[in-house]
Amino acid sequence: MAGLNARIGKAAATGLLAGAVGGAALLIGEVLAAKARRYAKPTMGLALRTSMGPVSAPPLRLVLLGDSAAIGVGVEWLSETVGGHLARLLAEGSAETGERHVLLSSVGVAGSRSSDLATQVARALLGDRPDVAVVLIGAHDATSLRSPEESAAQLGTAVRRLRDAGVRVVVGTCPDLGALRAIAPPLRQVAGVMGRRMAKAQAKAVTAAGGAVVDLGDETGAVFRADAGTLCYDGFHPSADGYRVWAHALYPAVVKAAMTPAG
Repeated sequence: MAGLNARIGKAAATGLLAGAVGGAALLIGEVLAAKARRYAKPTMGLALRTSMGPVSAPPLRLVLLGDSAAIGVGVEWLSETVGGHLARLLAEGSAETGERHVLLSSVGVAGSRSSDLATQVARALLGDRPDVAVVLIGAHDATSLRSPEESAAQLGTAVRRLRDAGVRVVVGTCPDLGALRAIAPPLRQVAGVMGRRMAKAQAKAVTAAGGAVVDLGDETGAVFRADAGTLCYDGFHPSADGYRVWAHALYPAVVKAAMTPAG
């Protein structure tokens, strides 16, 4: 009996080892496949500065900072980007907010991580000070295995610099990476977990720095998981529909920031 138990134990251990090795090999293969995919590039002709709304309406300077989401990688028209959607909504206004003349700009750079925000903040504060800044960052921090706490601290520092300059700040935290079609299971599930860890750390740092937080993963992840049309052809960047979903999730916090006195 003891010999049988030993053989069973050895077989189980061998099976577990083989499973672990096989699982690791599968994950490595999926990482390599994800890196080899053809991803959308920034549209060079896409305007990063425009205005919307009646010229006679009160002005509102809106700037976007962050990664590819801040410049609309995956779409071809400004109106399809997060900034474009937000600018239109703010310009049209409502009975409570009224119309606005929105001056929209973006200093985002595709592929950016939280460590790149320092330069973007400096650019955003050049010239006329923005009234509201929307920061979209975190996906590349998570997928490049950056420490959530370190990345969040860098984000918090950027938010504090903007707040000290009198800019109201809204941060869209790391989106639901478990919804990405560019990554196959089980790596997709691993990415989802990393994204949630990043988003939680970001929310804590942004709140401490005086910014408003919109949990994009929590508020829009289910939509992206259910509808492949929310992603563009590369399965990584949002489509026009996806950016619209994000913009509508961000809008309540952005309009609240726009109506809040500076300081």
